[in-house]
Amino acid sequence: MTLPHTALKPAHLTVLAPREPGSHRTVRRDGEERGPQPPHLRRDLRHADAVEAEQPPHRPAPIPTGRERELEAITKLCSARSSPSTSVLVQGDAGSGKSGLLRAAVEEIRGEGDTVVSASGDALESGFAFGLVRQMFEHLVRAEGGSPHALLSGQAAAAAPLLLGTAGGESAEDLPVEELLRGLYWLAVNLTTTGRLIIVVDDLQWADRDSLRWLHFLLRRAGNLPLVVLASLGPEPAGEGAETTGAVMRLLRHQLVLRPLDDEAVAALAENALGAAADASFSAACRAATGGNPFLLRALLRTLRAAGAVPDARTAGELTRDPLPGVGRAVQGLITSFGPDALAAARALVVLGGSADVLLLSGVAELGEGATRDAVHGLVRAGLMTDTGESVGFAIPLVATAFADEVAPSLRHELHARAARLLLAQDAPLEEVAAHLLHAPLGVPGAAEVLHSAATQAAQGFRVTEAVALMRRALREGVDDDRRATLLTGLGRAELATSVPDAVRHLERGLELSRDATERTVAARALSQALFTLDRYPEGLAVLRSTSETLRQVDAVNALRLEVDFLYGSASMPASAPAVLPRLQELRLSDAEGSGAERPLAALLALRTLMAGEDPDEVVALARRALSGGLHPGGDDSLVYLGAIHALGAAGQSELALSYADSAVDEARAQGSALTYAFALSARAAVRLRLGHVQECRADAEATLEVLGEIGVGRDCARSVAATAALMDALAKQGDVEGAAVLLEKGWLGGDLSGHWVNDYVLLARGRLRMAQGRTREALADFLLCGHRTSARKLPGAGVLAWRPEAALAHAALGERDAALALAREELARARRWGVPEFEGVALRTLGLVTGGAEGLALLREAVEILEGTPGKYYHAQAAADLGALARTAGELPEARIHLQQAAGIAHQIGATVVAEAALAELRALGYRPRTRAFSGVEALTPAERRVADLAAQGMTNRAVAEHLFVGLRTVEVHLTNAYRKLDIDGRPGLARALARTD
Repeated sequence: MTLPHTALKPAHLTVLAPREPGSHRTVRRDGEERGPQPPHLRRDLRHADAVEAEQPPHRPAPIPTGRERELEAITKLCSARSSPSTSVLVQGDAGSGKSGLLRAAVEEIRGEGDTVVSASGDALESGFAFGLVRQMFEHLVRAEGGSPHALLSGQAAAAAPLLLGTAGGESAEDLPVEELLRGLYWLAVNLTTTGRLIIVVDDLQWADRDSLRWLHFLLRRAGNLPLVVLASLGPEPAGEGAETTGAVMRLLRHQLVLRPLDDEAVAALAENALGAAADASFSAACRAATGGNPFLLRALLRTLRAAGAVPDARTAGELTRDPLPGVGRAVQGLITSFGPDALAAARALVVLGGSADVLLLSGVAELGEGATRDAVHGLVRAGLMTDTGESVGFAIPLVATAFADEVAPSLRHELHARAARLLLAQDAPLEEVAAHLLHAPLGVPGAAEVLHSAATQAAQGFRVTEAVALMRRALREGVDDDRRATLLTGLGRAELATSVPDAVRHLERGLELSRDATERTVAARALSQALFTLDRYPEGLAVLRSTSETLRQVDAVNALRLEVDFLYGSASMPASAPAVLPRLQELRLSDAEGSGAERPLAALLALRTLMAGEDPDEVVALARRALSGGLHPGGDDSLVYLGAIHALGAAGQSELALSYADSAVDEARAQGSALTYAFALSARAAVRLRLGHVQECRADAEATLEVLGEIGVGRDCARSVAATAALMDALAKQGDVEGAAVLLEKGWLGGDLSGHWVNDYVLLARGRLRMAQGRTREALADFLLCGHRTSARKLPGAGVLAWRPEAALAHAALGERDAALALAREELARARRWGVPEFEGVALRTLGLVTGGAEGLALLREAVEILEGTPGKYYHAQAAADLGALARTAGELPEARIHLQQAAGIAHQIGATVVAEAALAELRALGYRPRTRAFSGVEALTPAERRVADLAAQGMTNRAVAEHLFVGLRTVEVHLTNAYRKLDIDGRPGLARALARTD
């Protein structure tokens, strides 16, 4: 790979001062001589002596890190006295360290009496006749107030017009070139009278043609002259001087090619720059980012040092992620040195994403195709670009990221506009055109249409962030009300996945402007969903009702679709529920058969059938019909489908409900919708808790709260409250009473609760927590209030919320046996009437505990037998633990041991710590010493930490994990840090192994 480079090199003589006093002469940058001088020159330099006395002491040129072997080779070639003259050509890509190597070489090889002259080629001065020669000798032969007879004596006098401007009335232009060449040759001869003449020419590729002819003339006649020529050659575009440069190159006896630095040299540079030993991954990343180019490496390391970076693996991962200003300025300087066409081409390539064909590049850069190819040719030879013949691209990652930030915003916008116009004319894919229109100034013809179409494609491909950006940009163009309404509706729907408050604002305006029935239906449903999510239920219901009424005469299907959501939302609030119950009883599935309203109506009717409490099979059939397209069919994010999920659980089909919820989570993640993902997670958390999967429920509930928080949904909103209650319930079942109490306080759930039906479940979970806290009377009040509210909603069945068993046990704990027995017997009767074994088993367990004695033992045996065949693992573990405890008290020790061991095993498997510990305690009372559960290592991880750790162990980056889970990057970093500490590891390398450890 060829490597880029830039450096600020003087356009005239380079300063090369002696290392120590001696009799040799050295030419400084200003052309003045130092060391013992001939008498006729010494008096002319008095002023210069005074000036130099004020200069700081000379510091020898440092040896370029990573070029020690090359320096040693040059020194050996030039120090040998077997041949009076020698010459070395150092070739390398821009930034490979040629200039520094030449300076260091001169410091090593010059000796007493040597004269050093040097010059540097420059692209902007390559047309000046004898430009390099003037750099070398003009100041040397100009002495204040005197004449340089010693240097320009004899045949060397022919060079006087060139170096002094005029001599004897002649000017340089009046003399034949051949005469000037001979005069300059003899000037070089005169400079070898006291020692060797060392000529240093940097960037030979930019030397003017006449200077190259003189150098060729000199090398051909060097013979036995004590002459050393050191030259460097970098990349150059093909030009008129290429042939002459090649002729000179062939006369340079030794040629040395500089290769990219290896990892060892990179590590040495990094340690020297940053003051600390570089991690191997850091060195490798630096080398990969810069291609091993010394100049880019130094620019990169300077920038990192200024930022206080540490040369470790973490820094390595961030090298090319963000622009590095210091590197960008350096790269821009290099590109600029190749001329304005090269700069224009590079800037155009930046806005084209770092890769493009030459025709498009030339159009965006506003260069002719030939000029663009020439510019690309030069940048390819400099190592900045690559050219496959089909496309041009930046060669090194760091060049692309660093230089991109150096293009001024106004120019960048104009270049994007050119790119958009050209691509649109070529019928390029819409997403390519739109990507440029995003950053172009307003007013590009056809911009709104292209942006809108591209946004639609992005939304259909679940690229939510992209769709939001495109629609926001399209709205800034001048569009009519119809298109604006469509854009606002689409933007609002997309923003449901990123910011619910923003979605509300745009959907309200879109609904206001829209005149299309279908579009108004979509806008109203999305807006109501957003308002419900933010607990603005009256507003959401008003939107659904008013829009449904206005559509009833023109679009009956969409009107019914909106009414379904209205009825479901109204049923959730006690103030609005009574008014809609008559209409709910009137509806039949045939009212929407074969239409887009059929599945949501089926979900609503499943809820109605559940309220009747008589036919679980019909509930299941309707719920399956509703969920036949998934939890979010065709992008329909209505909350009514969540009702179908809960109905399945209440009808004893929790495993089927879990399969729908699992699919919904996967689908929502693939779609990139944070709100849809949160809804799916929340539904799955509820189903998992019903199944008794305590640990998994906790993981889903925590994830739901994280995602909702990221998109602006507060902890006091219904969706957050539902997840908080599930998490609180799970924590209490795991024995983390303190953690559950903190959640209760953070969610403002400790006092009076609104009438929304999600708070019915909050009351149940809060009552369980208060029982665990020993606040039995308060717990009983919560259970009874939960029962009162569900009965008022016509949802008193055993499968909805199991408040009676909890209230019965609270009464029993308070010594109120009659009240406890009454509730327990009522629950058993309702459960048997409902006909779902799981709820019958729960009721039998409750009655057995309240009854006690031999009768209670028999009831518990029946409960365990029934629950063993159901998916309710938590209920089964509870009943088995209670049966074992009562059997131990009754002296049935073998039976007690069997059930207690079974209870401990199931409870440990599902994460129900309280039940597991209770069973283990009973086993110890029997005299057994079972292995206790270890609360360390992998088991010490919270579900959120385990979820993040598992993804990280699969090789996903922190950013990828954050995007996968719809959480912030900081959240991922915190979870990983906690996981490392609990697993006693230093970082990612040991993560997979630590997670695989068995308890």
